[in-house]
Amino acid sequence: MEQRLQALAPENIEILDESGKHAGHEGAKGGGGHYDLFIVSPRFAGRPTLARHRMVYEALGDLMRRDIHALAIRALAPNEI
Repeated sequence: MEQRLQALAPENIEILDESGKHAGHEGAKGGGGHYDLFIVSPRFAGRPTLARHRMVYEALGDLMRRDIHALAIRALAPNEI
């Protein structure tokens, strides 16, 4: 995940794997993980939340359909931290 998110030129990335909290959950049974993402990128400046999330989803590509079942995203521009 972190490697793919480099496409957004992040200044900071923190990924927390919360899959253990969801053991037995339907998505976890299929192998998809649950993650919490904090990312700071100048590319988010001036963009609304939905656009930022779409940028993250695009960078992650097929991981969103295969390896990631749930993703909580906090995406900020550098001037917002």
